[in-house]
Amino acid sequence: MNDAREAVIRVRGLRSQFGQQVIHDGLDLDVWRGEVLGVVGGSGTGKSVLLRTIVGLIRPRAGRIEVFGQDIAALDEEARRRIEQRWGVLFQDGALFSSLTVAQNIQVPLREHLRLPQALMDDIAAMKIDLVGLPPEAGAKYPSELSGGMRKRAGLARALAMDPEIVFLDEPTAGLDPIGAAAFDNLILSLQRSLGLTVFMVTHDLDSLHAICDRIAVLAERKVLVTGGMERMMSETHPWIREYFHGPRARAATAAMASGQET
Repeated sequence: MNDAREAVIRVRGLRSQFGQQVIHDGLDLDVWRGEVLGVVGGSGTGKSVLLRTIVGLIRPRAGRIEVFGQDIAALDEEARRRIEQRWGVLFQDGALFSSLTVAQNIQVPLREHLRLPQALMDDIAAMKIDLVGLPPEAGAKYPSELSGGMRKRAGLARALAMDPEIVFLDEPTAGLDPIGAAAFDNLILSLQRSLGLTVFMVTHDLDSLHAICDRIAVLAERKVLVTGGMERMMSETHPWIREYFHGPRARAATAAMASGQET
């Protein structure tokens, strides 16, 4: 069945290395159009490194990365700019520019890639602010004036500024309380469905994996050890996978999901 689906991201033989430290070695991964893929792994397995390598912030030592069927490393600057317009990235805690207001932050990619009148950029920023559930007055605020959850929503609004097809999320619920994290999960799922997004989400949040992920990719032993749905994860016998998906926190997440489905 998967063979008939379109891989909007295809990674083959990826090797990531910093000095003598090898992070990934022979890593393969496909991301299917329209899915929410959760990327998990233990500390130091290179979850965020994989995300940053796919979007071109880190240069791999070896391997091939294709996005929308194009070899990222082979693109010239103009082709690279065109493909970057088709994805958005939410880094941890939003990674907003502290000297810019929320509206100005959202307008950064618009200024970088497009030539639009200021009035139109203001309208786009206001629309994106509303899209992520922030009040209109948030546009005039600076990141330091926002709560952690609001900063993440503002960062998501900036990631959506160019109407991307793929959204990369790096630990989107980290640092949020359970209620805020659940609300952010619901926002991501709602946006994914309404906008037809493909979501590549690095996370350690078991609640998020249960609630919104179509598939999970487990990083271990310097590669993607296994991919599949939650049922596949629960049946795996690899020690780390078993501990992660059967430990106390996993049982609590499973029980919470079951309780939510009954109500």
